[in-house]
Amino acid sequence: MLQTFNVTARPEQGPPRLAALRDVFESEGVDGFIVPRADAHQGEYVAPRDARLAWLTGFTGSAGFCIALQDSAGVFIDGRYRTQVKAQVAPEFIPVPWPETSMSAWLRQQLPQGGRVAYDPWLHTVEQISQAEAALAGSGITLVQSENLVDKIWPDQPAPPNHPARPHPLKFAGEPHEAKRARLAATLAQAGEKAAVITLPDSICWLLNIRGTDIERNPVVHGFAVLHVTGKVDLYAIPTKFDGMKAHLGPDVTIHAPETFLDALTALESPVRIDAGTAPRIIGDKLGARGVTGVEPCALPKACKNAAEIEGSASAHLRDGAAMVEMLYWLDQQPPASITETQVVAQLEQLRRRDDMLQDISFETIAGSGPNGAIMHYRVTEETDRTLQSGDLIVIDSGGQYLDGTTDITRTVAIGPPPEEARAAFTRVLAGMIAMSRLRWPAGLAGCHIEAIGRMPLWLAGQDFDHGLGHGVGAYLSVHEGPQRLSRISQVPLQPGMILSNEPGYYREGGFGIRLENLLVVQDAPALPGGDAHRAMLDWRTLAFAPIDRRLIVAEMLDSDARAWLDDYHAQVATNIGPRVTPAAKRWLDAATAPL
Repeated sequence: MLQTFNVTARPEQGPPRLAALRDVFESEGVDGFIVPRADAHQGEYVAPRDARLAWLTGFTGSAGFCIALQDSAGVFIDGRYRTQVKAQVAPEFIPVPWPETSMSAWLRQQLPQGGRVAYDPWLHTVEQISQAEAALAGSGITLVQSENLVDKIWPDQPAPPNHPARPHPLKFAGEPHEAKRARLAATLAQAGEKAAVITLPDSICWLLNIRGTDIERNPVVHGFAVLHVTGKVDLYAIPTKFDGMKAHLGPDVTIHAPETFLDALTALESPVRIDAGTAPRIIGDKLGARGVTGVEPCALPKACKNAAEIEGSASAHLRDGAAMVEMLYWLDQQPPASITETQVVAQLEQLRRRDDMLQDISFETIAGSGPNGAIMHYRVTEETDRTLQSGDLIVIDSGGQYLDGTTDITRTVAIGPPPEEARAAFTRVLAGMIAMSRLRWPAGLAGCHIEAIGRMPLWLAGQDFDHGLGHGVGAYLSVHEGPQRLSRISQVPLQPGMILSNEPGYYREGGFGIRLENLLVVQDAPALPGGDAHRAMLDWRTLAFAPIDRRLIVAEMLDSDARAWLDDYHAQVATNIGPRVTPAAKRWLDAATAPL
């Protein structure tokens, strides 16, 4: 099994650890410490060594932070985790809705007389600290850099990851790393910059056409890189990770020990580009006036997939879709009250593992039935494992890391006759998914301009969900990739080649959850008769293929265009996936994809 169901953190472990952290405050001369869910590379996912937030508080979500003071401790979580956090932290930790409540506003309330709050400058970006300092001006509260105080009290903290890197074949990458480096170096020259600092592991892996296993579920290598205007790269990472990689990297990529990285920054010729949104504060401080703020040079090129990456993702999704159909067929054969959530996870993983291109799952499979489905990022454990009962809905959100692409797909399935209230909500979610899938829009618009399309059917019923409509996805890289997003806060224009998820949902705490998700790729839209000839338009190509549970659809709630889209999509599922599954699953699929 790639996925395990062990309990990784318990609420009762938090209070004594919080007390130990507070004991350190006096000797350090501070009144508190900020514990983010981050590492020095500022990727979304962290190695066990860097899971400080989970170790201290018990909260295991992929975003958030804790501010521990002498008399209070707030765990800041966004809308995705407000149900989950209640079960994971002890009463000593107070959940704080974020970003509605900012770090600075909470600190002003908790420390009205002022104080010194410490932070690890490796774990916060230049932008985060600059914004917080500005917001705290005049409060008497000072943010001070320090060693990591959690590390001081974590006796069995795991070692840093040290796994070998490997080349990513050109047939999947679609462009040699020599060409990537030259292309990006030209953008530095155009901007008058001498170098750029790159900290995000997926950016470094994309740039150099390498992959690794330093982070579970994400095929990345930990390190820091400096891209020079000459196209050469200095890579600061544990050298033994790259044994046997000399021929692949070539003479213009030089590997250095990671402990030399900060000192090397002082020798860089000005100006040096850093991305204030991803570079740790300590890097900004080390560069000082020589650092100039700009977009990390790999961000947009990595997001805009080339033809090989797109077709690789499409191929991976067809094989992944076959595994999904076999699992959905299997699930439909199981009587209510006969299987559990962990059995669903295990069955799907077993089916995916038949593909020799599979390297890992792309994240911990979410299989939440009944009330567990309302926990948006639910991870089933031995203690929470639930038997699927008649009348339940189960949300199955999963994906695979294949050599040719990363997949992420969600289906919600009825176990026995579903409640009518759930069917109505499901149909609204489906209507939003279809509306986004059908959308054409003018080139230049960002995710914030179109995201509401996927929410409108829910809004009309006075309902909504507390996560973005979609996130970017890498090409055999991180399943959550920036900067592209379908989000009300994303201002990055969507461009051809960007892969994003389309995943509206609805969650009734204590009752049920619903989510549907396909991955889509942005493409140039064909001209339409009577359309503006001068106006470039974009639309989507759907990558993911698996049936949508027709038992949960209230057909009369969908208009004729939506029904036509669904029937056409299901016809594509039958055509694309039918030949790839067993005869029994094919017979089931034919019925599951029949016209509405």
